[in-house]
Amino acid sequence: MATPSAAFEALMNGVTSWDLPEDAVPCELLLIGEASFPVMVNDVGQVLIAASSYGRGRLVVVSHEDYLVEAQLTPFLLNAVGWLCSSPGAAIGVHPSLAPLVKILEGSGVEAKIEPEVNDSLGVYCIDAYNETMTEKLVQFMKRGGGLLMGGQAWDWANQGEDERVLFTFPGNLVTSVAGVYFTDNKGDTSFFKVSKKMPKIPVLVSCEDDLSEDREELLHGISELDISNSDCFPSQLLVHGALAFPLGLDSYHGCVIAAARYGRGRVVVTGHKVLFTVGKLGPFLLNAVRWLDGGRRGKIVVQTELRTLSGLLAVGGIDTSIEPSLTSDASVYCFEPVSDVGVKELQEFVAEGGGLFVGAQAWWWAFKNPGVSPLARFPGNLLLNPFGISITSQSLNPGPFRTPKAGIRTYHFRSTLAEFQVIMGRKRGNVEKGWLAKLGPDGAAFLQIPAEEIPAYLSVHRLLRKLLSRYRLPVATRENPVINDCCRGAMLSLATGLAHSGSDLSMLVPEIEDIYSSTYLRPSESPITVEVDCTNPGTRYCWMSTGLYIPGRQIIEVSLPEDAASADLKVRPYPISP
Repeated sequence: MATPSAAFEALMNGVTSWDLPEDAVPCELLLIGEASFPVMVNDVGQVLIAASSYGRGRLVVVSHEDYLVEAQLTPFLLNAVGWLCSSPGAAIGVHPSLAPLVKILEGSGVEAKIEPEVNDSLGVYCIDAYNETMTEKLVQFMKRGGGLLMGGQAWDWANQGEDERVLFTFPGNLVTSVAGVYFTDNKGDTSFFKVSKKMPKIPVLVSCEDDLSEDREELLHGISELDISNSDCFPSQLLVHGALAFPLGLDSYHGCVIAAARYGRGRVVVTGHKVLFTVGKLGPFLLNAVRWLDGGRRGKIVVQTELRTLSGLLAVGGIDTSIEPSLTSDASVYCFEPVSDVGVKELQEFVAEGGGLFVGAQAWWWAFKNPGVSPLARFPGNLLLNPFGISITSQSLNPGPFRTPKAGIRTYHFRSTLAEFQVIMGRKRGNVEKGWLAKLGPDGAAFLQIPAEEIPAYLSVHRLLRKLLSRYRLPVATRENPVINDCCRGAMLSLATGLAHSGSDLSMLVPEIEDIYSSTYLRPSESPITVEVDCTNPGTRYCWMSTGLYIPGRQIIEVSLPEDAASADLKVRPYPISP
């Protein structure tokens, strides 16, 4: 399968302008997962054309069906059907709703024919996004290696129907979502377009909160808190980073212990430890979770053999289960602990095509046994979960009651906080909720550990952070102007550190060497410097306290701690500055 960057070049070859019909108002596209990528983005950052892959096939989505019958877009349409067709010479089928497309293709020497239904004799099938009769056929056609070109917009469809959950009910989304592309009910701006020479960025945030609120309410129905205080386990903290992922249990520092996500046509719930499957106080939540994952199908609930205790808890609530060593072909929901990377693709496709996955795992023990290896990159559970927008970190949480998000009250989320941070940095004013910037820094550093090469969803965040940090540069800290944790300056330092660890060159982000040494507090000193730091920890977890000082580049320092400080499990984290 071609890389996204190579695919983008193939799709844009010879395209010099976007001459779109003025009366066709598109919708914004939402991209998630690891395969989808933007092709055309307007000047306000909305994705209007996207592409992806699923199984052995490929997908191109345009945000209005009229774009597929517009002769002015012929260069792009030819590129699209050419890239979609993995078998040279295979037939191109066009649904009757897009009949003018046949003439456009044939006018350029590409043979095409009207086909009322998709079939395996075709290499590419072109259809609008409103068909409700071929959903499963289209998904399987793509999965087996076919190319699918689909166009439509969802904002007008949403205005005409009673179901407002466009992401999960719009006909086109039942097909394209398996590959991580969604039509939204947001109107697309058409005032200006430019042809990108390199792949555009995926926006860090697309408004879709209303589509997730009902899911959260269903999962937390009748539950005011998630109490694991007697569980005798230390769960891993979850990093919730996907656009369709959301936290369900948070501690006072916004650390997440349980989260859920939509992915394709399916659903996922993740707990930070498999022991949480056995906690009696979580019984009502476990029942809610399995019912939500089942999505009303009343299908087969499969529980991994090692988690048979969960089966007993579910039985008390009237849910019958089948204990199996692995996922079965007739399962509706699968509850398990991921211990290897075997079957990852199968499980991801199970979810994408409508299955429910209930995962319990912690990563701190794996991290202990694999020093120097990031669990975000290599832990088996994260190889499965990263595309869903939930990752398991090596940071542990203390057992205790976890608060649940309340309707109408904003809850910390990595993407929304990063978007607000971007706005604040641009306007030089504004605020976010208390503690959110302190959480954004380490969360961003953790997110940047996820392998991002040729994965536009992750690379777009890397590009955004590099742009932010290069525009505003790293702050120079002194004793008079220290860097505190819960502020933009502190977040910048954490994010810059994460970028550096991910391999980015940050040499242009720090102040010039002359500026560094212009401060008497940053000049190399042969005399010892005594730094007093208030190390009072108001909580029960590890916390970071800044000295407000940097280490000048190319300098060697020696840190001495009093005996009582050295025995108090204090750690020193140096932040060097390089010219």
